[in-house]
Amino acid sequence: MTDFPSHDLETAPDASKHLLENSQKAFGRLPGLHKVMATSPQVLEGYQVLHKLFTETEFDADELTVVWQTINVEHECHYCVPAHTGIAKRMKVSDEISTALRDETPLPSPKLEALRTFTLQMLRSRGNVTQDQMDAFFAAGYGHRAALDVILGLSQKVMSNYINHIAETPLDEPVKPLAWTRKGAPLEV
Repeated sequence: MTDFPSHDLETAPDASKHLLENSQKAFGRLPGLHKVMATSPQVLEGYQVLHKLFTETEFDADELTVVWQTINVEHECHYCVPAHTGIAKRMKVSDEISTALRDETPLPSPKLEALRTFTLQMLRSRGNVTQDQMDAFFAAGYGHRAALDVILGLSQKVMSNYINHIAETPLDEPVKPLAWTRKGAPLEV
């Protein structure tokens, strides 16, 4: 694959430097994904804005993690699954939820399982979910806003997952112990 640049505060385009400084402040280091994204200041800024907006939805930490990791696992993102496992730990999401998402095993609550199912349906159908699928999502306790917010999370993860695929972004040192590969066939929904 093409060798993508990995920028730091000195080598990044000028328009990316303040964005990398924001990343440094937020994470205490420069995530490898952000270093790659810095080649395009618009991509890095777009990603940061989508991330901020998604974390400001009505989803709690468990639900944010379910949406993020469902997409990461479905896309088989070697970088984002471990990264979001670490993020989930910092957000105080239970290991039971993280493990179920990583291993594609049942989640501890029907509502979280409905969120994962709907996220997968939305992703796999490219937004063409059926009325029955929408009704099941609503019956689980979610509303129209949550359906739209799943699409916001999906937008953010498409950026990161696809960039990590083409750039083959190396895992950051802190999450190397959380490395992941899919264990079996994708979940049936």
